Amino acid sequence: MKNDRISASFKDPSGFVFSIKELIYRQINKSYQDNYQLLINSGLYDKLVSSNLLIEHQEIDLKNPAPEAYKIIKPKQIPFISYPYEWCFGMLKDAAFLTLNIQKIALEHGLSLKDASAFNIQFLKGKPILIDTLSFEKYGEGKPWIAYKQFVEHFLAPLTLMSLTDFRLNRLSSFFINGIPLDLASKLLPFRSHFKPGVMLHIHAHAASQKKYHQKKLSSARIQKSFSKRAFLGLLDNLEGVIKSLSWNTKDTQWSEYYSGENNNYTSSSLTQKGELVKGFLKSIKSKTIWDLGANTGYFSRIAKQFADLVISFDLDLGALEKNYQQLIKDHETNILPLFIDLTNPTPSLGWANEERLSLFQRGPADVTLALALVHHLAISANIPLSYIASLFSKLSKYLIIEFIPKEDSQVKILLQNREDIFPAYTKAGFEEAFKEFFQIKKICPIKNSQRILYLMEKTKR
Repeated sequence: MKNDRISASFKDPSGFVFSIKELIYRQINKSYQDNYQLLINSGLYDKLVSSNLLIEHQEIDLKNPAPEAYKIIKPKQIPFISYPYEWCFGMLKDAAFLTLNIQKIALEHGLSLKDASAFNIQFLKGKPILIDTLSFEKYGEGKPWIAYKQFVEHFLAPLTLMSLTDFRLNRLSSFFINGIPLDLASKLLPFRSHFKPGVMLHIHAHAASQKKYHQKKLSSARIQKSFSKRAFLGLLDNLEGVIKSLSWNTKDTQWSEYYSGENNNYTSSSLTQKGELVKGFLKSIKSKTIWDLGANTGYFSRIAKQFADLVISFDLDLGALEKNYQQLIKDHETNILPLFIDLTNPTPSLGWANEERLSLFQRGPADVTLALALVHHLAISANIPLSYIASLFSKLSKYLIIEFIPKEDSQVKILLQNREDIFPAYTKAGFEEAFKEFFQIKKICPIKNSQRILYLMEKTKR
């Protein structure tokens, strides 16, 4: 049976991930046999899976396996793959805690993480989980944590930059997919960060040490003397403490207070009616996955979650995403995934041959797209023609629930107040004409006490 190897796993000599008929499998090579058996026989696998820390898998028989294959496993399927540069602060922080917790438990069972890449973590049912079964190796007494540098570059550096410099610097992870270089992180952090002991040790001093010793090799005797198991656990505790101390204020962002403020142009009754219209539209559609674009803190994502297995709650504002994520933790919501998106510059394909990390569109399509209170920002703030917007949305899903906000609306007036109106086509008629090129308009519903209009559309075959 033909299988397609997943590009993201080509660097690991222990095995690789592949797909058959859109289902994900992993080959474990014979070179990893001893470590895999130790993972299973030590009880670590059962402990981590029962604690929802590691993805569960089944061992399967596959016809004509490769000569180097030891086993083939079928992991529990992740419905949507996300990347660290799409996560908010709290998501990255929880992924860091998960990694440290797994390392502590692994030590109790005689194993250690050989890598600590943030890309090995995914979010399933609202919580982070490790998906790389081949990340473990036998622990050797006195051996330093081989994944320490990677952990700092993938987790501590971006978290510290977000907390102490600017929350938007998590986007650096999309430029440095192998981890943010520590010398760069050290330069970008404010001077006051030198007075935070953990940051000084793990980033500033670590960066200086790398520069000094990058071409020198310490003797194994010196390493073992300085890195006992007790020192290993102390390092993990210290990293955990540093990360716990990091925070940031979501009120620093433009849109994080949108639905709690008075500037969203909805009366209580109109917002309620809009929610009922969205609910009615979704009831008429069979959907497993819904993409809520411009979701803000997830108000309509929480309406949509009743009608899908997964709602991906996209927004540009990291403060709004943070509030969305903290709300889902508080309410134990399992089918909402808040993620960063800039529709004017969506997540591209990245990595080797532009194939290691998939673009947003390669990870679609969804069944339904919600685009509520969004089009005026794209058309007016970003100068995107309505025909371009319609074309893009036609690639995202079969069904589209979209809101048109006319120029008479005060929010659009604000967008136009300091610029020339160069948007003659931005009218209800122009909007409908542009979208009819790609969609059939199924329903048109004005929102009461406003000039806003809600549409249900279905993509036409082209």
